[in-house]
Amino acid sequence: MQTAQSHTNLLPTLDLLNGNEEQRFSPSATLSTFAVRRKKEERVGYRQAFALDADRIIHSRAYTRYIDKTQVFCLVSNDHITHRVLHVQLVSRIARTIGRFLRLNEDLIEAIALGHDIGHAPFGHDGETFLADLCTKHDVPSFQHNIQSVRFLDHLERKGRGWNLSLQTLDGILCHDGEIHANRISPNCNKDFTKHDLELSAKQLDATLKLAPMTLEGCVVRMADTVAYIGRDIEDAILLGLIERQDTPKSSRELLGNSNGEIVYTLVTDLIANSFIPDSPTEEPGYIGFSEKIGEQVKLLKQFNYTNIYLHPKTKENLPLIKNCYESLFAHYLHHLQNGIKAGSVDLMTDMNSEYLATHSAAAMVCDYIAGMTDDFFLKQAKLVGCEVPSKR
Repeated sequence: MQTAQSHTNLLPTLDLLNGNEEQRFSPSATLSTFAVRRKKEERVGYRQAFALDADRIIHSRAYTRYIDKTQVFCLVSNDHITHRVLHVQLVSRIARTIGRFLRLNEDLIEAIALGHDIGHAPFGHDGETFLADLCTKHDVPSFQHNIQSVRFLDHLERKGRGWNLSLQTLDGILCHDGEIHANRISPNCNKDFTKHDLELSAKQLDATLKLAPMTLEGCVVRMADTVAYIGRDIEDAILLGLIERQDTPKSSRELLGNSNGEIVYTLVTDLIANSFIPDSPTEEPGYIGFSEKIGEQVKLLKQFNYTNIYLHPKTKENLPLIKNCYESLFAHYLHHLQNGIKAGSVDLMTDMNSEYLATHSAAAMVCDYIAGMTDDFFLKQAKLVGCEVPSKR
């Protein structure tokens, strides 16, 4: 009979796994041995660096809260509508498929994909806008979900210690910007933590600043983000009766497909066929991209979704109440922090380490606290402070 010790002896060594990457991956892929962390770690085990990042993300409290975060449609009594937790899993799966065919590092792809939306505030991009406006009014850097994703994982989790994730993972999360259209993306290589921190600060000052990931794996996730949501949002909108299938652009139906499954397959296939992965890391950095014809249709479909889904009156009908809840909660929590009053059972970020408490204003602490809420918890807290809250339809 084999013992636990004998099973352990059968496990592949870290050196063997890392050596296999050098044989299997493209010369332009990001090897696990390339991972750089803010704090050096001496670890015993067989998990490679980016696999460890993915594990840390999926075990974070912020990841757990994905379960009740709006993707596009909120307050809908339909269990088949996409939530943020499903979206990041779709991004991960799609991106890993692309990465496998291009011989890139799937562990790094998975880590970036799973963490890229962790910083989203309650009620999706509209909640992000409400919170950004409140931050600006209180002299706090404008709220952006990609920056907040990095902050949660690098600085806020574990009472301020963070998870010590690799630079490559944090960079991919910061630079994912899936809403910005581009037919192709090339990596901006040779970053270090100093440059990463400078990019994050510059992005805080200018939300329109375009950043490129430092790895091809980060570029894959950025493109996969679009692939994951563009057709899925259409299916959800059809299910909710906002649009009909034949409303989508005819050229998109003909070239991309008539369903989410067809759209995903077409886009993934096109990305695999048209991306350029150099045979040597000393050549030009390469790119992940669509063909011109398919890229044009992706842009057209994005515009259709924006006009007919994201701005649809039914999508926006609860936003006035939600906006009021944001304003009321922010004012309520700020008053309590500034006056040293306990706010019931909520901690308002006061259980963080001394460095966080010394470097963050009361308004910044409120921003971090609200950003981490699930939709349901947000509404419960808003109701407690006397807000009228919307109900599910």
